[in-house]
Order: sequence, then C-alpha cells, then structure tokens
Amino acid sequence: MFRRNKINTIGRTEVISFPEDEVYKVTAKIDTGAYTSSVWATDLNEVDGVLSFKLLDSKVKGFSGKLLSTKNYHKVVVYNSFGHSEKRFRVQLVLNLGGSSFKTDFTLADRSLNTYPILIGRKALKNRFVVDVSKSAAREHKRK
Repeated sequence: MFRRNKINTIGRTEVISFPEDEVYKVTAKIDTGAYTSSVWATDLNEVDGVLSFKLLDSKVKGFSGKLLSTKNYHKVVVYNSFGHSEKRFRVQLVLNLGGSSFKTDFTLADRSLNTYPILIGRKALKNRFVVDVSKSAAREHKRK
C-alpha cells in the first residue's frame, strides 16, 4: 500500500541545527524562491581532493569553530535572482528542521552581508514541508 510522508508546516524563518557538525540553534531563512540551500562557510581550503571549511562565523550564535573536511563535494555555478553567477562548493549536510532530520545539499557561501547565515531552498523542502509565511522562528537570528 502507498504511504505518504507526513508534511510538516514551517514558517518563513526556522531554528535549525547541523547535529553531526556540532552547530545548534541557528535561525535560517526559508526561501521557496531559491532552489538550493546555502550556508555561510569560512576558512574554505581545497587540497588534494579534500575540502575543509567551518560552518558559520564567530559572529553567529551557534558557531562551533569545528573544522570540517570532506572528499564528497562538487564545484557548482549558482545564479542569483539578478542573473549573476558565482562559483561555489556544494556539500551534503545532515539538517534538523521542523522536527525532521535529513541529509541535503548546501552550497558554501559568504553570507556575511545577509541577515540570515543559512538559507533553505526548495530542494530541501520538497515533499517534506509547506511554508506558512505568517509564522516565523520564536528567536530571530542575532549576532554576538
């Protein structure tokens, strides 16, 4: 018998975590206009097929300072809403969002000028969540 996944409702911002990477309780923007999710990454370094990086920046609550490394990454070109392109690294991370935990793709970007250090796009939301724009996370993102 066919069984549907339960679809949870989330708001325009949500408090998320990357538990495997020791990053907890960071407010993310839910963006149904973006296809791919993006996370602020610092200290990016690619050497001999290994990508190392830190999630977030010391200015963001939830920053662990943990240096992550992976051989499982891709180089991609991302286009913004103005049609400008940017080369980024894409990695898979385990995300806790809206009571669910799952692995999804994130591009690593400098989001220092953005209000939210994490953006969750349609690819991560599809068949998992619906977005109620009248709702938002109880605690908004704050810099230290």
